[in-house]
Amino acid sequence: MPTENIILTVGNSMMGDDGAGPLLADLLHSAPVAGWKAIDGGSAPENVSHQIIELAPQRVVVFDAAEMGLAPGEIRRIDDSTIADMFIMTTHNLPLSFLIERLREHVADVLFVGIEPATVAFYYPMSDLVRDAVGQLHARLKSGTDFVHYPWLAADR
Repeated sequence: MPTENIILTVGNSMMGDDGAGPLLADLLHSAPVAGWKAIDGGSAPENVSHQIIELAPQRVVVFDAAEMGLAPGEIRRIDDSTIADMFIMTTHNLPLSFLIERLREHVADVLFVGIEPATVAFYYPMSDLVRDAVGQLHARLKSGTDFVHYPWLAADR
């Protein structure tokens, strides 16, 4: 039976707020949410794309730290044209736009959701603002709220 929804988390836990993705994956593994499966892509999410394709989900949400010019911990849905135009955290092997394009070849609904980091540097702890925002995201998913309540990143950022 196909998986309905997958959250592909991206990031490196040893780089401060870039660990937001892996934290969300940990929360979803320890307290699963009906209808959602988490796959932690780490800093090379393209290496797990084949797993996602095999699961044949209806929807994939890619979640990662993204410098958007917002307050730390702010979460936004980011449209494809914005991903290509903006600087998304480059702690990964390939730009996320390539990964999203590959996933779209097999999955009808692929969404990128970013969280604004405060600090991304080796051996820095995750900021409380980002940790709390990830916890709130997990709680909202558990309550049945989807990503639609998060606004789109404004084009005039």
